[in-house]
Amino acid sequence: MVSLVCSLRHHSDEVTCCAFSPSLLATGSGDKTIRVYGTADFSELPYSPLSGHGYGVHCCRFSACGLFLLSCSTDGSCIVWRADTGGVTAALQHPGRSPLRVCALAPDSSLLLAGATDGTVALWDFPSRTLRRCSTVSEASVVACCFSPCGQIFVTGCTQGDLKIWDVDIGFLCSQKDAHDLGVTCCTFAPQFIVDGSCVEFRLASCGQDSLLKIWIVSQREGAAYDMKLLHTLTAQSAPVLSCAFSSDGELVVSGSVDKSVAVYNVNLGTLLHTLKQHDRYVTAVAVSPTSPWIATGSMDRTVNVWRIGDGGDTTAPESKETLCQESVGLRGRLLRKIEALKAEQSSSDAPDEFLCPITRELMKDPVIAADGYSYERESMESWIRGKNKTSPMTNLPLQTTLLTPNRSLRMAITRWKSSQ
Repeated sequence: MVSLVCSLRHHSDEVTCCAFSPSLLATGSGDKTIRVYGTADFSELPYSPLSGHGYGVHCCRFSACGLFLLSCSTDGSCIVWRADTGGVTAALQHPGRSPLRVCALAPDSSLLLAGATDGTVALWDFPSRTLRRCSTVSEASVVACCFSPCGQIFVTGCTQGDLKIWDVDIGFLCSQKDAHDLGVTCCTFAPQFIVDGSCVEFRLASCGQDSLLKIWIVSQREGAAYDMKLLHTLTAQSAPVLSCAFSSDGELVVSGSVDKSVAVYNVNLGTLLHTLKQHDRYVTAVAVSPTSPWIATGSMDRTVNVWRIGDGGDTTAPESKETLCQESVGLRGRLLRKIEALKAEQSSSDAPDEFLCPITRELMKDPVIAADGYSYERESMESWIRGKNKTSPMTNLPLQTTLLTPNRSLRMAITRWKSSQ
């Protein structure tokens, strides 16, 4: 049984990611912020929200010990936060200032990995916060990456659909070409692995634009190359699957889809256990607590739903728990949210999506058309180009020219919409 515990509605734009530590839940959004909640009652912490990114947040992850929180963004940076205070301990920039889509931390917190839209991964020594290397791993955007539970290998997934396995020196080990023929969206290892004599075996979940969730067996025998074999292809969702996560015991895998559903599967049998339908738009993020029976799901509807796996144990009604989440927040957090709410009312909170800049997700004031055919806020696109990004923010393809043409018809439409509000 899976039951809804509460819905968190504090972000002013789509929720893009969520992550659990043993005692906290973090959520990231296109509104450029990360919000942090205590899992005791899912009240927001006094130092939340965390603001430091110039553009939307794509990914957030906790260190295994729960002491650090990582986030990465279109602005090309990966910020390391103290999970107990919300303070910034480091802001690491991709060497080419390429937008970052995903980040991961090794289980022992020795390495930090980030995947970029230019097909590279940047690898930092986490204790010293120094860059070890930045290497090209794909011709397409790297949108998924994860470390194995032993921390000796990592996997990358790209928008071309390939999954590749690498050692921690970014040495190529093996690949699964067209693992998802329309593009990979997420990948994650199960927390456990098996050592049987001279063979080590992991389980890897991946999902993609082909509407499939796949479970793979990744193995290596002593002296032999790594190998990937397909264990299950899970087909319960009818549209692209955007995110996936294992339970702490590796027995369950959860996935979120463009069809607005959340699916919960038995990993060993490859069978569907539950389908959760509470979101109004695409489910973009899922996470499972490492210590408690919680699932968190984030959506383009700007909400994060928290679910309980199992029977009983929590008699608090969803409505009253949500009220508690909203009311038991520190004064500073309340004031910040109120200010943000007022700003959102005056700008982009209810604006049609086509009126929002794809880079900042804010209402455009001076829209321009770029060489890729998309419209952007002039200041944001000029800043993008100055940052040595000569590719389209939407397609990642090279821009044939950096010339920007005013989109007067769109500007007039935005003006008419604003005057009608």
